Amino acid sequence: MSEVALEEISALSAIYCEPGEFEVLSSSESGITVMIQTSVQRVTESEIQLRLIFDLPVTYPSCLPNLSVSSEKLTRAQCKGLRDKLLDQASKRLSQPMIHDLVLWTEQNINSLIGDSIQDENHLLSAVTDDGTWTSLLHLDHMRAKNRYVRTVEKWTADLKLTGKLMFMSKLILILLQGDRSSIREYLVLQKTCKVDVDSSGKKCKERMISVLCEMKLPLEHKRFPTFEVKEYSSVSELGKEFETAGLCKMFSAFVLDLV
Repeated sequence: MSEVALEEISALSAIYCEPGEFEVLSSSESGITVMIQTSVQRVTESEIQLRLIFDLPVTYPSCLPNLSVSSEKLTRAQCKGLRDKLLDQASKRLSQPMIHDLVLWTEQNINSLIGDSIQDENHLLSAVTDDGTWTSLLHLDHMRAKNRYVRTVEKWTADLKLTGKLMFMSKLILILLQGDRSSIREYLVLQKTCKVDVDSSGKKCKERMISVLCEMKLPLEHKRFPTFEVKEYSSVSELGKEFETAGLCKMFSAFVLDLV
């Protein structure tokens, strides 16, 4: 497999990190097969679980992946129609990493793809934007080129309309992101695939030591952060107070305390 393809698979494993969301089904000299399972909430009925299997030949992304789509709530004809649409989208992205884009495209267009009206689709997208705020907590091992790194994070969050905080306390570095789930996942792709830091010799390098500590849907009674800001904390109690104010005490005790 090409380095680009292997880096894409590594990024996908970080993005789809919940149990059952991502799995490498097979790996051989002829290629790699991966599975992504995603949930889509439709307006007119309950949540749909989609299982997408991408069979990546050794020459991918210079050639198209083989695709398989399945779901207990879709007919065989609907799954085939969705697969055909995905292959059409894949052909427009030839020679570049495409799996994450194809999954996001599916999530955003599922209603029209399986026969719902455009009005229902727009209603769904509006609902996701208004009521589907997600919170993701990331842990960075280090920042060598801190000023450059911080500027990059601020640009990405602004471009993706994400709010939250980049938090420093002694050697601890956390990124708390809030916004649409698709935007958070797009941020993670940028974080894993762009040269955002420098190595020990000062050469630009990609982030290879980021971990997703927690991803959760923000309860409706909680208000999201209005902006994205960079903040330094002098003590554990001060950091904990930030999480408490945001209504994220359980997140702090479950995922942060063990790091300090």
